[in-house]
Amino acid sequence: MASDALLLALSTELGIALKEKHWQLALAESCTGGWAAQCITAVAGSSSWFDRGFVSYSNAAKEEMLDVRLTTLQTYGAVSEETAREMALGALQHSHAQLSASITGIAGPDGGSTQKPVGTVCFGWVHADGRIISSTHHFPGDREEVRRQSVKTVFEGLLQLTLAPDL
Repeated sequence: MASDALLLALSTELGIALKEKHWQLALAESCTGGWAAQCITAVAGSSSWFDRGFVSYSNAAKEEMLDVRLTTLQTYGAVSEETAREMALGALQHSHAQLSASITGIAGPDGGSTQKPVGTVCFGWVHADGRIISSTHHFPGDREEVRRQSVKTVFEGLLQLTLAPDL
């Protein structure tokens, strides 16, 4: 299980990497409800590298705040890599950031299906250079553990992008 201390350590490491590159970060969160942003703002000095976060829990919020297309939501659903990519792109476009990430999933205990069981979480990462990455994970555990693992995963993905030698 990812601990609060681990999440704080990851967000601190992320802040160091972003500051070194003079980058700002924007986040778009759904199932985590702002947990990733809370971990980031727990780091003293994060205002120098964290621009903003969007909590877009409803489909309407995803459309209105992040420009997720209705056709994407209708075709693929809110929990899909397609939606996660559009959420991250929308966060980047509606911010001053050079890097953004998104989290959308089914934390449970209800809401899952055969195709998308509880614990299914989709992520998107976008860099201002046009690079778009997405992935889907299936996390075990209860609602809190799914959400906690989601925050850990989004931070790890952001760290990978900041450490990539070609950026």
